[in-house]
Amino acid sequence: MLRARRFAALALLALVLPLASEGADLDKTLRVTFPTAETGFDPVKVSDVYSGQVIDAIFDPLLTYDYLARPARLVPNVAETLPLVADDGRTYTLKIRQGIYFAADPVFKGVKRELTAGDYAYSIKRFLDPRNRSPYAFLFEGKIVGLDELAAQAKKTRRFDYDAKAAGLEVPDRYTLRIRLRRPDFNFSHMLAFPLVGAVAREAIEAYGDDTNSHPVGTGPYLLKRYARSSKIVLEANPDYRGKIWDFAPGDDPLDVEIAARMKGRKLPAIGTVEISVMDETQSRWLAFQRAETDIEYQLVEVAPTFMTEDGRLRPEFERRGIRLDRSVDPEITYTFFNMQEKIGDQPNPLAGFSKERIALRRAIAMAYKIDDQIRIIRKGQAMRAQFPIPPGVAGHDPRYRSSIPYDPQLANALLDKFQYKRGPDGYRMLPGGKPLVIRYWSMPTERDRQFDELFKRSLDSIGVRLEIHKDRFAELNKLGHECRLMMRAAAWIADYPDGDNFMQLLYGPNTGQTNSACYRSPEFDRLYENSRSMPDSAERNRLYRQMARLMEVHTVWILADSRYRNVLLQPHVVGYRKHPVLFSEWLYIDLDPGSRK
Repeated sequence: MLRARRFAALALLALVLPLASEGADLDKTLRVTFPTAETGFDPVKVSDVYSGQVIDAIFDPLLTYDYLARPARLVPNVAETLPLVADDGRTYTLKIRQGIYFAADPVFKGVKRELTAGDYAYSIKRFLDPRNRSPYAFLFEGKIVGLDELAAQAKKTRRFDYDAKAAGLEVPDRYTLRIRLRRPDFNFSHMLAFPLVGAVAREAIEAYGDDTNSHPVGTGPYLLKRYARSSKIVLEANPDYRGKIWDFAPGDDPLDVEIAARMKGRKLPAIGTVEISVMDETQSRWLAFQRAETDIEYQLVEVAPTFMTEDGRLRPEFERRGIRLDRSVDPEITYTFFNMQEKIGDQPNPLAGFSKERIALRRAIAMAYKIDDQIRIIRKGQAMRAQFPIPPGVAGHDPRYRSSIPYDPQLANALLDKFQYKRGPDGYRMLPGGKPLVIRYWSMPTERDRQFDELFKRSLDSIGVRLEIHKDRFAELNKLGHECRLMMRAAAWIADYPDGDNFMQLLYGPNTGQTNSACYRSPEFDRLYENSRSMPDSAERNRLYRQMARLMEVHTVWILADSRYRNVLLQPHVVGYRKHPVLFSEWLYIDLDPGSRK
């Protein structure tokens, strides 16, 4: 009897303790594509979702999300439990699990390097180091006691003192992290689950200097095996990874029940290699998938009618091949921003400012743009109109809200006439006072973006506004946007965490130079946003969000467009895939079944 109990205890312990990564089969290679090139893999230096997918596989945040739970639900990752929250939402305390190690790297000189609470304190400080120019500094700016003061000192001395203590980042012992906030924040746990807040090793950051984007060293399930910029990224299962067991409880969805039945008990990661190819053109990715050269295709909007019926089902000929479709609405918004800064470089910006004639120009452009054509023609119907800056599936979304900016070219023309944007001999309008009016719009050199160019050109021609189109690569456009050097550009934002704060911060003045590419600075909007940050998800916070949305429309900072359907195509041998609303990549949670390969 005693022996039986002992074996039972050992069996239970096996479910709880970390497992070696023996489940990863190096003969299993998952092949995926990115439609746009990555920018790098240093967590504090990037802002694009493609780099984020790789970072999600290499680094470990303190918390993560249950793979099957909907709505998204936080669970511990390297922390032993969810944070202990005290002091009315001002203090978060976490215990780090012992025995977690960074992937082997020359910087460690052959010694196994254990993950500690200090690594997270260091990693958080890096977001506010001025040298890193982190586009995600907003995650921690103005929040952690003493951290902004360290950043301010670094701006004066041009060196961030990582050894200096911040009162709000305490490491009482090797495995305990205590974070003290300036004000209550009941959503702060979501920051600790964000993949870009995964722990880096100080030795690696200091050793690789300006090339940290090419040398990620983390504790996550994968490591970077091979890297050809803007072309090929190869990840391999990290042999030092602690390992996990697939053990997620399904809800009522039959697909989740089926996934749980097939995956339960498998050791993770199960796939040994992830091979990522960068393919800009949709047609190339579609042909590669048809030839079974890739296993998962995340977004093929332009060719959706080829494989989907009008009601969103996979066509029978693809079903017969065993191909599957995972369909959901992304927790995202797409929008076109107007640069609100008075000058772009040393040139005056005709779109900037809060005068009536400038607001009228932005409003007229917004009213001339037919979002329904964007959805019908460019998206091939694979999107839904966005009315509110917070999308469905995210706390704070208001399904009853309707935008106050209609599609109405006739009214747009009347508005421009009223504010003295007179037409010249060529039919194009001039600025009040008679100087030429030219709007510069930036996009990428792809076939999809060419369609956006044409739609914007037709839209502005309908109101007599001259449009110049400029082209550049995705990474460069992101950089120019952060520097407030783009007059007008289409953009998208997908939820980093499932809370409205993540979307409303896009228009917060102090985030100019980071996520606020419109460079919008409104004292009234900022006051409303700051008040909302101290509130949990509630009716009162939602009321503030509605006020902020209306104010953004009054000032016409964006043309708010749509939220896209996520149509993920899966080859027959991909097992366990379910698009998660927040996780950047699902590679850790799936497997390949060679017996199903056709």
